[in-house]
Amino acid sequence: MFKLPDLPYDYDALEPTISADTLHFHHDKHHKAYIEKTNTLAEKAGLSGKSLEEVVREASKTGDKTLFNNAAQAWNHAFFWPCMAPGGKSCTGQLKAAIEKTFGSVDEFKDKFVEEGVGHFGSGWVWLATGSEGLKIISTHDADDTLVKDGLFPLLVCDLWEHAYYLDYQNDRKAFLAAWLQHAANYFFAEQQMFAADGKGEGFKFGAPMASGGGGKEAPAEQPRV
Repeated sequence: MFKLPDLPYDYDALEPTISADTLHFHHDKHHKAYIEKTNTLAEKAGLSGKSLEEVVREASKTGDKTLFNNAAQAWNHAFFWPCMAPGGKSCTGQLKAAIEKTFGSVDEFKDKFVEEGVGHFGSGWVWLATGSEGLKIISTHDADDTLVKDGLFPLLVCDLWEHAYYLDYQNDRKAFLAAWLQHAANYFFAEQQMFAADGKGEGFKFGAPMASGGGGKEAPAEQPRV
């Protein structure tokens, strides 16, 4: 069974960019529901004991859409939480150099990220990813993610589902994305992901599943609380 991961910061730590009310609603209700449904569906599919990454890929491979939607959303949200940090983390070092090489400047990257997110119709996610062609910005619909896209490794993601921002920004997705990139995005985490993609260090992985009886112990969280 998979366990809902704790946030790596307090609920009010991202204010005013993201309110404590939004994080309680987003994490404690939405993410928790995806975890619980994944546990039920993965057991029925005979995937108990598999990592969440394996469950997502197997569900995609077999065409089990219901399991894929819940498992991928469970993973996407777990990856989303460390993509944020109180006050954000500055874009510096090798990540900044890579962004400048690809997009011209950090500001131009932010503009393109916002443009991709605003232009995405409906629910989904907007990603900064890397691969054989270098950095790229993509968006995915609904639960779709980079785990099932060959040659792509996620560095940073922002949630485009309305529950991620509607309490704070109503229907102004553009304002949410601009504020998120400026004040909440964790570029240090993104740089560590970039290093992992290059074989230098360990990339993000969801915590190991617990025994079905609940007596197991989840693997340590990837990110320390800040």
